[in-house]
Amino acid sequence: MAADCEAWLNANPVEADDLSDSFASGDEDNKGSVISNKNINNEINGNWLSSSCNSIHEARLKAKAKRRLRKNSSRDSGRGDSLSDNGDVVKGSLVAPTSPKSKLLDRKSRLGKGRGLPKKGGAGGKGVWGRSGEVYEPEEVDEKDPNYDEAQENCVYETVVPPLEERDFEKTVTPIVQEYFEHGDTNEVAELLAELNLGAMRSEVPSLAVSLALEAKASHRELTSRLLADLCGPILSRSDMENSFDKLLRELPDLVLDTPGAPQLVGQFIARAVIDQILSKSYIESYKGRVDCEFTRAALDRAAVLLKMSMGGLRIENHWGAGGGQRPVVQLIKEMNLLLKEYILSGDSKEAERCLQDLEVPHFHHEFVYEAIVMVLESKGEKTFKMVLQLLKSLSVSSVITVDQIRRGYGRVYMDIAEINIDVPRAYFILEQFVDKSFSMGIIDAKLRDLCPCRGRKRFVSEGDGGVVKLESY
Repeated sequence: MAADCEAWLNANPVEADDLSDSFASGDEDNKGSVISNKNINNEINGNWLSSSCNSIHEARLKAKAKRRLRKNSSRDSGRGDSLSDNGDVVKGSLVAPTSPKSKLLDRKSRLGKGRGLPKKGGAGGKGVWGRSGEVYEPEEVDEKDPNYDEAQENCVYETVVPPLEERDFEKTVTPIVQEYFEHGDTNEVAELLAELNLGAMRSEVPSLAVSLALEAKASHRELTSRLLADLCGPILSRSDMENSFDKLLRELPDLVLDTPGAPQLVGQFIARAVIDQILSKSYIESYKGRVDCEFTRAALDRAAVLLKMSMGGLRIENHWGAGGGQRPVVQLIKEMNLLLKEYILSGDSKEAERCLQDLEVPHFHHEFVYEAIVMVLESKGEKTFKMVLQLLKSLSVSSVITVDQIRRGYGRVYMDIAEINIDVPRAYFILEQFVDKSFSMGIIDAKLRDLCPCRGRKRFVSEGDGGVVKLESY
């Protein structure tokens, strides 16, 4: 490089005036005009010297920079920058090689501080689809897409539920009906059945519900009749109901094995269905002369008799009876009083126990205990006193009435004894005897016995009575 510079200088001698860095004060203006007019453009090793940069010192600096750049480019080939013809550095398409790797991969701020905000406004990171609360607009179909199908725009997607098979029908519908016996909401059953694709098994729903109700309580049969009335129309048709009852009549010989009174019960269901306009009035008449099974004949005869009695004023709408939780409280109290009166007359504690269980109100048995004790307080003889004690003892031993219900019944009497005493003057005295006897028989515990209220005794001799002995005593 030095040899090239020396050869060039020998070939192109430079005047002393051109190499000087300073000029005489008197000739400064003239020298500047001479240099500007010369418009010297020389090249040293590919570096062009313009009129404004004409010193050898600057040419050497540019040559030195070019050598350094070539040295780096040979070390990192393909990554370095290039030098233009006029000596300016031209950035390459890649990252400059002068940057170390540690700073290339470093994403920290060079200022040494940041705002503390999440990266990309919270829209970045693994498994993140965007900012929270960001709503995406519907994507428009590109007609120029090679996979574009014109039929996709008019396509409607729906959820298809496969039809319910026969082997899965009973396993799927039975829990729905059994849960209905607990909550009694027909709308919920209708919604659950609507979600199922019953298909050909649609007519099997009434027959399954009735067969389950035959083995259940009377209140469940009433709920089944209401369910059939509410399902007819929105979910089931009249033809489905007729096909279902036809199946029940054919299966009566098998149903009698589990439920001996199945013919009479199915007949009552048929009569109720006719009254609720689920079945046509000509349904029973269509079987005349075509019945060979004695159980089917008994069911149809029972339905015909009930329909004739309904014309005379019998209400079949409620012949099953309502469930305990659905009956009004006044009606339950009246039935419990009738039950106690029948027991006092008959003395059959088993029958009284069965009638109490048929009411299906185990949460309301404290009312039965309350009414029984009040009957003892209002009675005049010892017969009612002893019979009620025996009845409460048998009911507590059989756990028909729980300890909690007995405690609540006695507690209610303790709270109302002041009002009862207004009509029955000897109520406190009788209650104390009854509570002591109940404790001795094991009906109540000592804690409940000690809670029994006691009325203060009257003094036999008062100072204001002149020493006269009172005849009223307890």
